[in-house]
Amino acid sequence: MDWDVYRVRGTVFMLQTVVAGEPIVILKAAPAGALSLRTARADITLGCHMNKQHWITLQPDGGLDAAFVDELVTESYLLVVENMSQTQQPVDPATFGQRS
Repeated sequence: MDWDVYRVRGTVFMLQTVVAGEPIVILKAAPAGALSLRTARADITLGCHMNKQHWITLQPDGGLDAAFVDELVTESYLLVVENMSQTQQPVDPATFGQRS
């Protein structure tokens, strides 16, 4: 299985691979948010090959809106960034994406 791994300052926030001929995306998520997403949507499942409490898998059935996927990717990125020291953070997670 080939993996595309996306990192920020060396820490993984997103993975992409193909399982059973279908592409999947694996993202970090806050535990409560991950549970809510998995409960509400059949196309979001437990994180494949990752900690099931902190990671989700986006299934390829085409039901996920691109803007929603962008939000999930951004949230995953910010979850990783907010756990870094302030000197390591490439962006301020508290204000990222806000217009001044």
